[in-house]
Amino acid sequence: MILEEKKAAKQNLKKKWGLSRILGSSKVVEELKQEIETIATCDVSVLISGECGTGKELAARAIHYLSSRACNPFVPVNCGAIPENLFENELFGHRKGAFTDASLHQEGLIREAQDGTLFLDEVGAIAAYPQVKLLRLLQDKEYKPLGDPMTRKADIRIVAATNMDLQKMMNRGDFREDLFFRLNIVSLFIPPLRDRKEDIPLLAEHFLGKYSTQFRKPIRKVANDAVNAMISYSWPGNIRELENKIQHAVVMAGSDRITSRDLRLTAENKKAEKTARIQDRQDIYEFENFKIAKQKFIEAFERNYLLHLMAAYRGDVVEAARKAGKSRTALWNLLSKHHIHPGRINTAEGYLRAIEAGEGSVMN
Repeated sequence: MILEEKKAAKQNLKKKWGLSRILGSSKVVEELKQEIETIATCDVSVLISGECGTGKELAARAIHYLSSRACNPFVPVNCGAIPENLFENELFGHRKGAFTDASLHQEGLIREAQDGTLFLDEVGAIAAYPQVKLLRLLQDKEYKPLGDPMTRKADIRIVAATNMDLQKMMNRGDFREDLFFRLNIVSLFIPPLRDRKEDIPLLAEHFLGKYSTQFRKPIRKVANDAVNAMISYSWPGNIRELENKIQHAVVMAGSDRITSRDLRLTAENKKAEKTARIQDRQDIYEFENFKIAKQKFIEAFERNYLLHLMAAYRGDVVEAARKAGKSRTALWNLLSKHHIHPGRINTAEGYLRAIEAGEGSVMN
């Protein structure tokens, strides 16, 4: 009887929190749903990427509630909201007396998520030291609360999400490469709303129903001019922005339908496009400190030169050093600095493939 009740509860969870909350019938959304169903069946770490407001947490919840862990906790953690000095305590917990104000035992979020899923939102915001602790958890499936001499086992699935470019962060040394690969066993990309505009009318109707009921306003539909305005808009804030706009329009609407005037998108679209153009120019240079930017250009030149040099001399360091006018020791130091290993790729074709792929280095 208990087993049957668990099965029924699991089915209810799947129905409520599974794919039914991911609205849309566009091709990209259908493909996304299929990916989620496939990923949910395998109990591995998942890294969800996508812009702000695309619905990364909805996807994470769907993965959890379609998995074998559906009847156990789903614990969301906003990593960007936890100060670095409190991150370890929040995640792992502490024992009484572990530090000055620790007057009681506190179980951490890992313990809370036991047998279920721990969702690490904004994982790119985790500082360097907590990244080491998180890596240990992922590698060994165990952790220690602060002040506790005993190691605990963690039977959890970790799903992480980010709107940052973790590859760039790794290149800058802001995010650990080993942690990235532990989190990114399976990757899932959530498309922005501008890539699925055919879903906008359905989403708008859904939010209209939600907020017209909540605010007790008899608004029946979204007018055609409002639909056209929404489809023409770029939606930098994605679905979250669309929901906010519909909510605002429901409040401000003076009739039984939402019009383009209620949405007020035209001026904002121009402002968003101008901001995007400025941001594009900023992204080219990132407006870094001059010394740091100069060093990056030098390092990029060194990598490119060394790869072509190794390609020309098929990994022969002695001949390459002679041609470059450097001692073998100096050349070896440069190769080591850029993680280029002549003994592992000793053909010109191998190096040229690395160059053409834009890898910049031949990694371990």
